Amino acid sequence: MTEITTPIRAGGASTGWLGRLEGKLSWILLGLAGLALPLLDDSYMGTIATRAYIYWVLSAGLNLVVGYAGQIAIGWVSMLTLGAYTTAALAAGRVGPEWPVYLALLAGGGVGAVFGVVVGLPALRLRTFYFAMTTLGFATIATQVALAWKDVTGGGVGTPGPVFPWPFDPGWGFYYFCFLLAAVATWITANIGSSRYGRALVAIRDAEVAAEASGIAKPRLLVLIFLLAGALGGIAGGLFASLQSYITPDAFTFEMSVLFFIGILIGGRGSILGPALGTLILTVLPEIAAPLVQWSTFLYAALLLLIVLVIPGGIADLLDYRNRRPLEQHREIVPRPDLLPRVLGDQNARTLIALKGIRLHFGGVKAIDGLDLEIHGGEVHGLIGPNGSGKTTTLNVVSGYYRPREGSLRVDGSDLPFERPHVRAQWRIARTFQTPRVVGAASVLENVMIGGTVHGHGTFAESMLSLPRHRLDERVLREAAMLALATVGLESLASVRADRLQHSELRFVEIARALVLRPACLMLDEPAAGLSAEEIRRLGGLIKAISRAGTAVLLVEHHADLIFDICDRVTVLNLGKVLAAGTPEEIRSHREVVSAYLGA
Repeated sequence: MTEITTPIRAGGASTGWLGRLEGKLSWILLGLAGLALPLLDDSYMGTIATRAYIYWVLSAGLNLVVGYAGQIAIGWVSMLTLGAYTTAALAAGRVGPEWPVYLALLAGGGVGAVFGVVVGLPALRLRTFYFAMTTLGFATIATQVALAWKDVTGGGVGTPGPVFPWPFDPGWGFYYFCFLLAAVATWITANIGSSRYGRALVAIRDAEVAAEASGIAKPRLLVLIFLLAGALGGIAGGLFASLQSYITPDAFTFEMSVLFFIGILIGGRGSILGPALGTLILTVLPEIAAPLVQWSTFLYAALLLLIVLVIPGGIADLLDYRNRRPLEQHREIVPRPDLLPRVLGDQNARTLIALKGIRLHFGGVKAIDGLDLEIHGGEVHGLIGPNGSGKTTTLNVVSGYYRPREGSLRVDGSDLPFERPHVRAQWRIARTFQTPRVVGAASVLENVMIGGTVHGHGTFAESMLSLPRHRLDERVLREAAMLALATVGLESLASVRADRLQHSELRFVEIARALVLRPACLMLDEPAAGLSAEEIRRLGGLIKAISRAGTAVLLVEHHADLIFDICDRVTVLNLGKVLAAGTPEEIRSHREVVSAYLGA
């Protein structure tokens, strides 16, 4: 067996210092422009730029909620409100003694973090516009509390904003302070976006079922993101209060909420640079078109509609010129099973998954009716039967998506709890799906790296600050993903967006994602659907090699030839019951199987 010791690189990706510089060039230009703006000595332009930086501090965190996690949080202006009044009230001594202004700003961030989680908790149950209405409702509540709590907020009259001392005093000193905090917010959110946590957020947004199968726990991750987004929103509120000099409840308008939300959407989901530019454009636009300010909501809506119709991917897609390059035609998928020992590691301990007496009913339909099934390590176990016989339902029970009425599920003698799909990855149980579940806007490499999320050791804070353990995680996971892609024959497409791939290639991407988990058990749901005869032959060789490396493989498939060519054992289901079980030769000659499924 050939052993490859040289690193496997993503095809078409820029490498070396030139490639890294190219990726950072836009940020370098924006940074230089921000640093040089005071040279114009235009205080009005400086005020507009300062406001843009403050808005971006909030939007940077909101971008993780909206752009990465896909949550429709329209009323995030409430974090600005809370941060502004907290910072102003503490700095002015309206609640106890006067606080140092920088400490008051941190307290504003703390209050924003707490209420960010409070506002975000409904996202664990509510989706789409229901969650949007929750955030808008909270924004209204925050404004009404500011009106009513006159001793602290000044009510409708308002309260003075905090003043930062030298060297960040009002004017260009405060401008540089906001510029610095915007840069820090960008760095933090960019670190999260390019980490396993960022990839997990995008997976939750676009392929939640696959995210759970990869071991991603949605509640915990969303709480962390809302915590960070709320903190950044609260800090932005403290800066906003200082810029305004005097704050009243009517400073926090619905139009401001729309600005933050639309700025992210027109910037492009899953991007940091695009939403930053979108927020900058929408901040400057009303100043350029001042006579149309009363039409601002209409203009925002028109701009959003234009982006959706003309550039659905937003500004980020315009900047992503690499993925507009044509791909090579007539591509072939040539797996390399010889790499499997490096991908899977030591699989000497053979896993046994046992289902006993499984019964699952949907109303009056008996989807599974008393199923007994054993899946052994080192074997390919085929699961076949007519449509509606319970094959995929069985996979969903093992995967934790369904809880049966009766029965047990054990792995190597230990009970595996039902209805906890994200726990399966910890038991090294991986799967693919009937319809490929991938993140179309992410690269092929990033999709495969999602499969190894549970192997990371760095905490959220370590990823946020790009500490050594986070960087080690990323390097190890990237190498493992490239190795898995080479194993399935797709390493040349690693840097390509997944939505540009052919259907057959997406099938192999899913297998690569599963392999990164180093599975003890791999469940494949109709992996040959839509493949050519030659691709099916190569797929069969790869599956066989995976099982021979020690992995237990459960294969649901309608291509009978593939089942009988590579399976060690076959179970036939019909109407939720086992019709027959045995070797491929025994199943071929089973009279009832031939009559019910295989045909004459």
